[in-house]
Amino acid sequence: MSIPHKWQSRNRAQSESSNPVIILNPRTTALLLIDLQMGVLGRKLAPIPADELVAQGKALAEKFRAAGAPVVLVNAVPKLDGPERPVDEPTPLPKTLPAGFADLAPGLAGPGDLLITKSTWGAFFMTNLDSELKNRGVSTIVLGGVATHIGVEATARQAWELGYELVIASDVTTSLAVEPHEGTMRYIFPRIARITDSDALAFRA
Repeated sequence: MSIPHKWQSRNRAQSESSNPVIILNPRTTALLLIDLQMGVLGRKLAPIPADELVAQGKALAEKFRAAGAPVVLVNAVPKLDGPERPVDEPTPLPKTLPAGFADLAPGLAGPGDLLITKSTWGAFFMTNLDSELKNRGVSTIVLGGVATHIGVEATARQAWELGYELVIASDVTTSLAVEPHEGTMRYIFPRIARITDSDALAFRA
């Protein structure tokens, strides 16, 4: 039986306007923030600007540390010396990365945080992220960062395929433009994750 389009639209609007509370187990949940680094944060970001993104990322990281849950910070150092592959829209990268490109936002990292450096979009490819999480007993990932439709989505897809449960922190996730951000948030993440904001995340006592 088909569902009337008006009902679908109303149900979607209600879902998007609500922020369901999600109870997390601090022993099995990790926060994973993607590419909050100077070479990315210097670009124009939307719908959440860089300064707001960093502030909310810091606050969420502190929330996880206070609960004793792991915080994982991922930065990107793309390889510039590999063979070029033909694509319609090549990523504009310089021949040499500028100084400080991979540096995390000041004040973001804390003692005991796990730092992962990736060279491609997804944080699991050719890194030790999966083994580090599994060694810590992590089965659920709260994910955020930039860009929604690039590094965050690629990491979410890899995490889902590896068997992790996913929660997207919507107020700590942004992109290079509103349109691709909304496309991923509406059509991809609901298929592999739960979506809420930081205030709606709570830890089990």
